[in-house]
Amino acid sequence: MTQPDDAGQECVALREPAATLSAAILRINASLDLDTVFGEAVAGACVLAGARYGAIVAVDEVGAPQAPVFSGLAPEEEREQLAWPGNAQLFEHLRALPGPLRSADFPACVRDLGIDAPWTVSETFLGMPMRHRGAEFGHFFLAGKADGEAFTDGDEEVLELFASQAASAIANARTLHSERRARADLEALVETSPVGVVVFDAKSGRPVSFNREMRRIVESLRMPGHPPEQLLEVLSFRRADGRVFSLSEVPVAQLLSGRETLRAEEMTLSVPDGRRVRTLINAKPILSEGDAVGSMVVTVQDLAPLDEIERLRTEFLGLVSHELREPLAAIKGSAATLLEEAPTLDPAEMREFHRLIGEQADHMRGLIGDLLDAGRIEAGTLSVSPEPSDAAGLVERARATFQGGGARHGVVVDLPSDLPQVMADRRRVVQVLNNLLSNAARNAPESTEIRVSAVREDDHVSISVADEGRGLAPERVAHLFRKHAAPGDGGREGRASGHGLGLAICKGLVEAHGGRIRAESAGPGLGTTVVFTLPAADEAGGKARGASRRPSRQSGEGSGPARILVVDDDPRTLRLVRDALSSGGYAPVVTGDPGEIKRILRVERPALVVLDLALPGADGVELMTEIPELADLPVIFVSAYGRDETVARALDAGAADYVVKPFSPAELTARVRAALRRRERPAPFVRKRLKHDVTPAP
Repeated sequence: MTQPDDAGQECVALREPAATLSAAILRINASLDLDTVFGEAVAGACVLAGARYGAIVAVDEVGAPQAPVFSGLAPEEEREQLAWPGNAQLFEHLRALPGPLRSADFPACVRDLGIDAPWTVSETFLGMPMRHRGAEFGHFFLAGKADGEAFTDGDEEVLELFASQAASAIANARTLHSERRARADLEALVETSPVGVVVFDAKSGRPVSFNREMRRIVESLRMPGHPPEQLLEVLSFRRADGRVFSLSEVPVAQLLSGRETLRAEEMTLSVPDGRRVRTLINAKPILSEGDAVGSMVVTVQDLAPLDEIERLRTEFLGLVSHELREPLAAIKGSAATLLEEAPTLDPAEMREFHRLIGEQADHMRGLIGDLLDAGRIEAGTLSVSPEPSDAAGLVERARATFQGGGARHGVVVDLPSDLPQVMADRRRVVQVLNNLLSNAARNAPESTEIRVSAVREDDHVSISVADEGRGLAPERVAHLFRKHAAPGDGGREGRASGHGLGLAICKGLVEAHGGRIRAESAGPGLGTTVVFTLPAADEAGGKARGASRRPSRQSGEGSGPARILVVDDDPRTLRLVRDALSSGGYAPVVTGDPGEIKRILRVERPALVVLDLALPGADGVELMTEIPELADLPVIFVSAYGRDETVARALDAGAADYVVKPFSPAELTARVRAALRRRERPAPFVRKRLKHDVTPAP
């Protein structure tokens, strides 16, 4: 009886570890949470191997150790082990071993590695790498054999089994995470796709899922108060060849049961009340088990945006053709008149026809240049050559060009005197300003003014052009800088702005400088302000803008009408001032070149100077300090800059007066007379001699 009893007890002893192992493995496989899996694995391994302590240190996808999971250690002991400085070195040593490590005196092994303090609280140690299909997932450690003896081969087998289960759990968790991430990415991609996507169940013919774009398309056709599925009962399809079929005639399930793949077929979807959507449809069957069609993925692209782009392109070409035909017709008509009727034409008439031909040819050249610029902007080949430039000079050049071209709007320039230089391709920035001034003039009554102002904003200078015209509705502001007319406006913006390129080119040129451009409007009838920025240049070494004050001194006198020197680079202003002074009894001497001032002062000996504040390559105030002869005469500045600081700067420099453009001829003549009177008052004998010598104005 003894032998059977011993055998039975041995069987019971064998069954208990096996049952414990099976139960532990079942608990490990019952969860995908790694902390739970690691906890069960460490606890089960400690029980079966008779270990007091256990730990799992997993590594991530790049091999970096993660926070360990302990068993058998008190919280303070866990913190002590985590703070031990030899952790990293010991872990790297264990990872480099080809297999498991079993030791009866582990502290001595640690000291042999050159590590001062032992990692474990026990002498016995068993370490096992966690590997799955050749990949490393970390290390599994046991320490402190309960009976004080070393770990056995059986303990090593148990730990190897648990390490394998832990590694498998990590691999499964990572695979699941990757699949979930890929699924989430795919769902986000489908949901945000600009193409409608709908998945149909092949057996029932019912839609399983819609993406956002498909819901938008369906919403445009759905009857109010009816579910989207109701569309399947009333929807009809018109194919590109004219054939029409309805889902009421051919059930969806029947259409989806085949394996035919539909590729880029144009169809018009319509409902009985006449609403329709022109679409491009693709369909792909998805096979299920048994090689049967399980579902059908259908993509629907709304062609309305493409139709709108084609409409805008056609309209744009029409606008450009119209703009080019007008100057061409004027040139052809003028040339034909000169050829056919030259003997009967007055020379003045011939000059006018020649002038018209030149103007219209320049206009055509400008249109062609705008087209080329627009093409370069779209192709990304537009280049600029920025250099430090005076913003006031750029504004003045644009203003002079604008008003010299026959503009009927006054331009008021309001720039601070301490405005820094900007990095600008001067020709291109003047082109931007000219386009903005022209756009403002087209949209504002002639009786109103256009205001140009600027302000420093951090590392940029912000320049704005404001009009008092018809303004913009809020929804139109975002479309203002598009090359084509905004949808729904019937092309009005394109017609209002000539060939519709000016503002689009402004946007491209400003952005090429590293700036930004935007439009602001309080609403229809309240005007529009266009603001663009340019990078501020380094002001170190820049030209000083201040000037010392010089008192006015009397000039020499001459015979005949008082000669007045007029210096302005704007031919329109020169003509206006010359005519006003001539009508007032003075003898004007005009020039647009600042380099001519010294010579004219010596030769003509004028009694007064009318001087533009901003001249090409020169500053009027600085000229007063650089040309002593100029400082000896009364100087009246004329300028579009009306800021108080600018006026004060000119007067402090010794100017006799300051006139803001636009001004009337009567105002200018009165100011000239007043300046000359003030000059005469300090010396009555000079006034007497002038009355005797000066002949009346003709």
